[in-house]
Amino acid sequence: MQIALAQLPGIEGNIEANLDAALSTLERHGDQVSLAVFPETHLSGFAEQDHVDDRALALDGPEVARLIQASRDHDCALAIGLLERAADGVYNTTLLITPEDGIALTYRKTHLWPDERELVGLGQRIGVTRWRGLTLGLMICYDIEFPETARALGALGTDLMLVTNGNMDPYGPVHARAAQARAQDNQCFVAMANRCGEGAGLTFAGHSAAYSPLGETLFEADRDAGVHLVSLDLELLNRARRDYDYLADRRVSLDLQRDDDSRGPGFRLI
Repeated sequence: MQIALAQLPGIEGNIEANLDAALSTLERHGDQVSLAVFPETHLSGFAEQDHVDDRALALDGPEVARLIQASRDHDCALAIGLLERAADGVYNTTLLITPEDGIALTYRKTHLWPDERELVGLGQRIGVTRWRGLTLGLMICYDIEFPETARALGALGTDLMLVTNGNMDPYGPVHARAAQARAQDNQCFVAMANRCGEGAGLTFAGHSAAYSPLGETLFEADRDAGVHLVSLDLELLNRARRDYDYLADRRVSLDLQRDDDSRGPGFRLI
């Protein structure tokens, strides 16, 4: 399976330019790949103080409709982030768009970075979808730092976790380590497309990457803008799961006992 990691800069609030960059990426590479992954909130840019509602997009609006049409024109699925305007507020959302279904999966970020907690709503649901024989799940940026997010997707049988990322300096290495561990822990592929360049007062880290179900680094980009084509050998799913199953072997019912003796507070398994 061939995928594209679209490591692109973005412009806060310039929806036309951001959409054009996504459409141009699909025009150039969509016929060569099955799936393209874009950065966090790529379409709209980030929410900032006094700039939330003016950057939010309706999921049934013309921007998403153009992406759905491009997906069908090139027979290429895509994961892309935006600020979603909903009836109950604005969310940091990623869409999985497929040629067959249009919007096949909608995910609202469940772990908000401190700077966005007063600006957008907190997502409450994790889900997956089946597409061409694979189970796909979504995460957004800070989500990757929590094993529980990926484990929830793993428990739903995810084969490929797609991470739309807006990770900035100096935290690039944090996400590289976390994504590699999430792939190994859940015996699935992880494909992460990060933003690059300057914006919103930040320097974005780039280093988009893909990891195998064995926890191996299949590809890691540098910091520059570019669209990187990566091949995923789906046989690695069978190889990683052949001899053992982390999900089945885990023991979640172990009791925890606080240790309050003179050595100080802590926990031990009993």
